[in-house]
Amino acid sequence: MTKISGAESQIMEAVWSQGPLTAEEIIRAVGPAQQWGEATVKTLINRLLKKEALASERTGGRALYRALVTREAYVTGESQGLLDRLFGGQIAPLVAHYAQHRALSPEEVARLKALIAEFESDDE
Repeated sequence: MTKISGAESQIMEAVWSQGPLTAEEIIRAVGPAQQWGEATVKTLINRLLKKEALASERTGGRALYRALVTREAYVTGESQGLLDRLFGGQIAPLVAHYAQHRALSPEEVARLKALIAEFESDDE
């Protein structure tokens, strides 16, 4: 999957959550919160078109942008990249790091235990 920058991910989040959008709708969705002007948003849209993360379709004389990359695929790629860069691709050191440096809530501990139990039952 093509690498999507943090700024570009803001555009993608708008499209993932709201469906196909015009450039004007994307500008309204992300511009004010990021303090981006029209030119910045359009530059990011063009980058995403070149990366084939977005597609453009003409509808009623306007371009409508839709995601070609799913949010799930993006999150999977980013997560794997983080694991590879910081923890040699291993999940256990990641979980240990968070457990040592950030208090896990009882709910988080229960969720982790349930996930481990689920993985163990799948292996049998």
